[in-house]
Amino acid sequence: MIAATDTGLVPMRVSKAVGLTDSDDISEFIVLEELDGDRQLVIQVGHPEAFALAASLQGLPWGRPMTYQFTAALVRGLGGRVREVRLDRMIDGAYAGTVDVEGPQGVALVDARSSDALNLAVLVDAAVFVAPDVLADCIGRQAGDSAEAALLRRALTASAMTIRRADRVEESPE
Repeated sequence: MIAATDTGLVPMRVSKAVGLTDSDDISEFIVLEELDGDRQLVIQVGHPEAFALAASLQGLPWGRPMTYQFTAALVRGLGGRVREVRLDRMIDGAYAGTVDVEGPQGVALVDARSSDALNLAVLVDAAVFVAPDVLADCIGRQAGDSAEAALLRRALTASAMTIRRADRVEESPE
């Protein structure tokens, strides 16, 4: 098997999910850090994906499996394992991923949204790799004075999103 690093892909780790307010809008991001360097990748994602990732990074337990826990259990239940996740291309300006899954039938490369692939990678502790052109695109997007560049730079320094479960409130007897 050819290792992802042999193809020029950059090993990274999921660092945090962050939520930023800008006027009345809230934007969520996933931040990845290069394992053997100082580059970072910032991806804007939807609220459900950022929430799920933050909860997983915190190890927050759920009473029933959420979508990504279900997906990971389904892969295991079918005798498979997620070997690695790659953010390896851009489609219509968004980063796209490939999930490398091994199972009884062999290896399959499954197309995925980057946020879904990263959520799955965090849950199963799979290696994450990023294509150099994806990383270069993100670094380029952070440059300049645009609103997008400012948000991406803020995401790098923002604190990680914290998810708290609401405790059951018992009514006091009257």
